[in-house]
Amino acid sequence: MVSRIPEVLLRHRITIEPYLGESAYGPRYGAPVPAVPALISPAVRMVRTPDGREVTSSAQVIAAPDLDCPPGSRVTLPDGRTATALSITRHSAPGLPVPACSEVMCE
Repeated sequence: MVSRIPEVLLRHRITIEPYLGESAYGPRYGAPVPAVPALISPAVRMVRTPDGREVTSSAQVIAAPDLDCPPGSRVTLPDGRTATALSITRHSAPGLPVPACSEVMCE
């Protein structure tokens, strides 16, 4: 039974700077986490952010279910473009033969 998405399917590598919150000088980010295995798809769709705004997403990132990428994090995609994480969804289906994963929608 598959419990998490196999790393062999995650063909891309991204860098994530986790969002830590706001400071007097603007957003704060954690140390960059390089070479995170992921699968990137140029998916354009409307996404509702945690604060209720509707934003157009331009990239979908599929990664391991334990991915640390809160909304607001900076994500450097394989093509060098830096995107902002809009939302993160954790997919799981306990007892079913489908892999668990995290889906991050980026603008």
